[in-house]
Formats: sequence, C-alpha cells, structure tokens
Amino acid sequence: MNLELHLSRRERQIMDVLHAKTSATAAEVRAALPDPPSYSAVRALLRILEDKGHVKHRRQDARYVYMPRASREVASRSALRRVVATFFQGSVRQAMAALLENGDAELSEADVDELQRIIQKARKEGR
Repeated sequence: MNLELHLSRRERQIMDVLHAKTSATAAEVRAALPDPPSYSAVRALLRILEDKGHVKHRRQDARYVYMPRASREVASRSALRRVVATFFQGSVRQAMAALLENGDAELSEADVDELQRIIQKARKEGR
C-alpha cells in the first residue's frame, strides 16, 4: 500500500516531522514546520492524518502525543517509490544513475561493494 499517495504537501511535511522525531505534540510539530500554519490548523491536519490511518496518538498528561503508524522504513520506501514514479517515469535505473552521477555522491569501497551485492541479489531473484 502506498501510504504517501494521498497526502498533501503539508501532510507530508507533518509526517516527515513525526518520523524524524518519532513522536511529537502538535506544538512541537508546528515548531518544526517551514512557514508554519496556526496551531489549530496543525491540530486539524493531525486529526485528518489520524482519520486517514497515518498517525496515532496517546494521551500524556493534558496533551496528545502523535506518532506515525508506519515505520520509518515503510514510509521511506513509499516516498522513494513516489519520487521514482514522479521524476524518473518509474525507472529505477534512471533514479540510481541520477544519484550516482551527482557530484555530491560520495561512495566508499564498502558502499560500492554493498550496492554490487544488492544488484547481484536482485538479478538472482529475477528483478
């Protein structure tokens, strides 16, 4: 299931904050957002994200603490699939080439060895 597919830009930003912090109150989420909306807007967005099944909360004293339902790994894979589909027409090769051709990419020998191992494993599995 693609968890990121039905999120607005602001909802994605909130999810990014929750994944980075693991859990946060509405005030903490608001403080971490670029050009933050009002506190009540953040609370409304958190409620919407909870209704969509992306966020859960627990009561801590007099406030709610929010956390993502999906693990960071699941969310990152979903986000990566979205980026590959949106910017690289679904081509994993093009996405990998863009990352590797970037002048900022610094790969150690161990990184290259690990990537080669992953590629070999994918080939054996017919991917």
